[in-house]
Amino acid sequence: QLQVVESGGGLVQPGGSLRLSCAALGFSLGDYAIHWFRQAPGKEREGVSCISSGGTPTMTADSVKGRFTLSRDNARNTVYLQMNNLKPEDTAVYYCAARFYSCLTTYNQYDYWGPGTQVTVSS
Repeated sequence: QLQVVESGGGLVQPGGSLRLSCAALGFSLGDYAIHWFRQAPGKEREGVSCISSGGTPTMTADSVKGRFTLSRDNARNTVYLQMNNLKPEDTAVYYCAARFYSCLTTYNQYDYWGPGTQVTVSS
């Protein structure tokens, strides 16, 4: 069964950091773009940032620019979302989604989704 699985969420104080991981199971992540989305209670799902199969981050939301960084380790079949200087408005369930080769903006164009990981930023 092909799937992706997120990990690394949790409770953190404002200004803190977390690193989320997106691991691929059953397929090689190297040929896939990985897009992180998030959804806060009562809000629509929004794109956070995407990394193409070539390793270039793109489509980074203005609200996280300068604070969130994407990277990939194909040897570990994992993509990482490093989140620094977290703010209460970053509180959401974070999902990673995979599609072959290139990043696209809308979430319904992705083939594989993880169950999500909760990130809560609160003092």
